[in-house]
Amino acid sequence: MIVWIALAASFVISVLLHVVALRVFPVFGLLDFPERYGLSRPRLPYPTGILAVLIFLAFYLVLEEWSLRTMGVVLATSILGVTTFLDDRTPLPSSIRLLVQIVVALIIFLTGTRIYSLTNPLAGWTGEEVIKLDTLVILSPFFSDPSIVGALFTVLWLGLTMNALNWFDGIPGQVSTLSTIGFLTIGFLSLSSRVEQPDLALLAFILAGISLGGLLFDFPLPRILMGDTGSMFFGLMLGVLTIYAGGKVATAFLVLGVPLTDSFLVILQRILKGTSPLRGSLAGEHLHHRLLAKGWDERQVILLTALLGAAFGVTALFLDTLGKFIAALLLFLLMLVLSLYARPRASLARDASWARGASEH
Repeated sequence: MIVWIALAASFVISVLLHVVALRVFPVFGLLDFPERYGLSRPRLPYPTGILAVLIFLAFYLVLEEWSLRTMGVVLATSILGVTTFLDDRTPLPSSIRLLVQIVVALIIFLTGTRIYSLTNPLAGWTGEEVIKLDTLVILSPFFSDPSIVGALFTVLWLGLTMNALNWFDGIPGQVSTLSTIGFLTIGFLSLSSRVEQPDLALLAFILAGISLGGLLFDFPLPRILMGDTGSMFFGLMLGVLTIYAGGKVATAFLVLGVPLTDSFLVILQRILKGTSPLRGSLAGEHLHHRLLAKGWDERQVILLTALLGAAFGVTALFLDTLGKFIAALLLFLLMLVLSLYARPRASLARDASWARGASEH
């Protein structure tokens, strides 16, 4: 019962604060910069993602017992929230952004939010049931003897979830939709007999209420924009909750498979072109940009994202580790098909020209 009360409470508070933000943000000049992207629409309250950060911290401090882990989550979330808020107002160098993400992930890890092992989906072939991450241990009683391998995995995993959602924020409402689905999936998984972590479910449903409340305001046509402050916060929380759940990385991948796979394909494309994989681009590299160029409208793109996230997220509730691994492969192949479908015509024309030239030789 308490999880549903928490879900409703966080949703109502999120809605109320967004209503207030519609009036207060313009007074303080907290509006977005459409001219940066060649847009001529009116400026919108921005970045309202700071509301999600504040609501979560309020609930978390009230509900969680004070411990080293609690302190770590609060500190890391605060650092990320302040940095991304400043970055949304005045863009920071990419090196500073990357450094902050590494620091945030390390704080999370060193204060006790860590994965000690992963279930091996190929155990039937390798004979190893788990993949151990608690190796190369550094003796430090205060930090509970952290391992180098575990630290590297945590930094990479949280960096991936933060940036995947951030890069997927090209359409207002898309991150809120996927975050809501992700938090609900983790919440229901935590209540299941396989996991039985009601405390984790409580946090997941609180975050679902926060993101759902924001979705009412940033779904196209948006009245607010969450900015990197919101997208990176939700990405961090999805990554942290999967660690809380005992390393449910496969589950998180199924829910976040669309942005994670899209990010992987964009990074691969940038590397092949010889450009920095971390540098942003206005060239429309991401799937949602390509679908918009293909003639889809924003709501259709969000619906596709929601359907894929919900479908594969629900399957994660019932599949074993091998089943999730197979589902993840299917999702990856589906994303490849969508990526080929959405390729710009210029790229297809270049490929066809290259093929004709090769056949003539």
